[in-house]
Amino acid sequence: MDDALPGFGVLGPVTAWDAEGNVIALKGPRHRSVLARLIVARGRVVPVSRLVDDLWSDPPGDAVGAVRTFVAALRRALEPGRPPRSPARLLVTDGPGYALRTSPDAVDAWRFEGAVAAAGTLPPKEAAVRLEEALGWWRGPAYAQFADQPWARADSRRLTELRLHAVELRAEALLSLGLADRAAADLRAHAAEHPWRENGWRLLALALYRTGRQGDALDVLRRARALLAEHLGVDPGPGLRSLEADILHQAAHLDQPPENPAGRVWEQVAAAYDRAVAPDARARLESTAGLLRNLAVTGGSGLPAAREHRVAAIAAAEELGDAELTARVIGAYDVPAIWTTLDDPEQAAHVVAAAERTLAALPTSEFPADLEQGGTPVGQEAARARLLATIALESRGTALARGPQAARHAEEIARRLDDPLLLAFALNGAFMQCFDRAGLAPVRDGIGAELVALSARHGLTDFEILGHLVRLQARCALGDFTAADRHAAAADALAVRHERPLVGVFTGWYAALRLDATGRVPATQAEAAYRDAAGLLHDAGMPGLAEGLLPLALLCLRLRHALPLRFDENTDWGPYAPWAHPLLLLDRGHLPEAAEALHATPEPPRGLFQEALWCLTARAALALGDRQVMARAHAALTPATGELAGAGSGLLTLGPVSAHLTDLATALAGTA
Repeated sequence: MDDALPGFGVLGPVTAWDAEGNVIALKGPRHRSVLARLIVARGRVVPVSRLVDDLWSDPPGDAVGAVRTFVAALRRALEPGRPPRSPARLLVTDGPGYALRTSPDAVDAWRFEGAVAAAGTLPPKEAAVRLEEALGWWRGPAYAQFADQPWARADSRRLTELRLHAVELRAEALLSLGLADRAAADLRAHAAEHPWRENGWRLLALALYRTGRQGDALDVLRRARALLAEHLGVDPGPGLRSLEADILHQAAHLDQPPENPAGRVWEQVAAAYDRAVAPDARARLESTAGLLRNLAVTGGSGLPAAREHRVAAIAAAEELGDAELTARVIGAYDVPAIWTTLDDPEQAAHVVAAAERTLAALPTSEFPADLEQGGTPVGQEAARARLLATIALESRGTALARGPQAARHAEEIARRLDDPLLLAFALNGAFMQCFDRAGLAPVRDGIGAELVALSARHGLTDFEILGHLVRLQARCALGDFTAADRHAAAADALAVRHERPLVGVFTGWYAALRLDATGRVPATQAEAAYRDAAGLLHDAGMPGLAEGLLPLALLCLRLRHALPLRFDENTDWGPYAPWAHPLLLLDRGHLPEAAEALHATPEPPRGLFQEALWCLTARAALALGDRQVMARAHAALTPATGELAGAGSGLLTLGPVSAHLTDLATALAGTA
């Protein structure tokens, strides 16, 4: 796009941006209507008389003059630096009317069309990246304010159809890449929202089959058959029928084809390193630390293996008695972290203790005003900042008072050193310590925004992904699902391009949350989406995220819909048992036991479920009439008035915090 010219958006509410990406004020709906009408025309002239007919069903007497006024105002807004009386470059007068003359990539809809067309010619990996990015441009229905206007209806419907086609193309690409679990999570919401698209059902069933869920795949196909018969009176097409037969017979062609071997270069380099570097060389220890960092982001068994061997590497470094080497080994593991519950608290405690010992062993002096005049070398200050950031990250969700202080100190040093990677690592620590109270989603959103901007400027892919996930969570908490969609798409695109499979766990859960929170499908379908998302956690190596998550999500869903809880007594609630237990006892009619369990419920840990767990406590207290607990919950939740409880996790929600506060306030007033 020409840097000097604005861009235009119709994949959502009609808008315009200047060259820096700032929204341009377009005044009232008539001005936007004129702009949208000219975008629909794609550079062709729209006569003034046609504009009058399109803008008004009963035109006023001065309609032509009004159109000219709208055009003049649009010109001033779109080209504020144009000299007086000079011809317009964008919104031009041509014969009997006006035309918008701009480049093909200046309008998001036109770029989207080009991206989808190009994706059809690309290899699967490149296609998936291109489509993830393009789908992220959508901010709502095409021509949102004007989609029902006769002049916009055809283009809006065409773009909507193209978007659905792009979602299915992306799923095809993900299936080709062996990412069937990620495709299934996306397609569950797609098929539920657009049940008449047979290709969506076909892809969903195939994705489920490839994740080893043959029964679920057949259930999807049978549900599609029932819907088509009940609402359209037709049988499934040949694609669905043949897939059902192939699944029943476990046809070999349904399986993912094996990939070509690609480890030859790795083996050769590893063998050369083994020959060249002495077994006891310290370089091996530092190389190992870097390798563990890369191993941690591979998904599957890589993450727990990296954690285990990391502790061994730190212990080996400490045995050598070299504090600076130990600091480098500890600090090299700057793996971005998005979840606030530790996967292995014991290992994390070992790392924190080692970092504290190493900090104490490093030279102690204040950061120098002039490094060339003596003082602590920059390298030692950077090592100190990495150790502090490590402490902040590895003490998340715990009662360690050192964590917030370590996060602040690490960020201060990183900013003074002007080190982008170090600052990104420190900001991750700041994010993990940003849960002093409920209602801090706007602060975390700011951290995420800085992470995205900083990382994009300096090519820090993993931290750019982290920034998008942080913003996804924060925008969910604030109920801004349009922005959350953009960040989910951006994270997915980066993940596909750079082979970061764990990202799909979070964006897959977000897809289920969005389906649930927007109320577009019945509770049964939202529950199925959560169960699909839970499949993404199998072998992901993140027990701190996985333990108890699905039951908690289903509990929140059923409470919001006033459904019977119906949980088996053997359900594993993981760390969330104390907050679920009183409600489960109430559901079974055991009031004295529920009251006892409520009194034993601790305050929620400082993490992404803080608001949701307080709301569960509030629900139990309301049911039991416990005024003291109600007052505590009300005080804790008040700072989060404008948020959706639990949605800050990007995984589940218990609805608006304000609704819970209203119930609490009403009950407290009634028992005063």
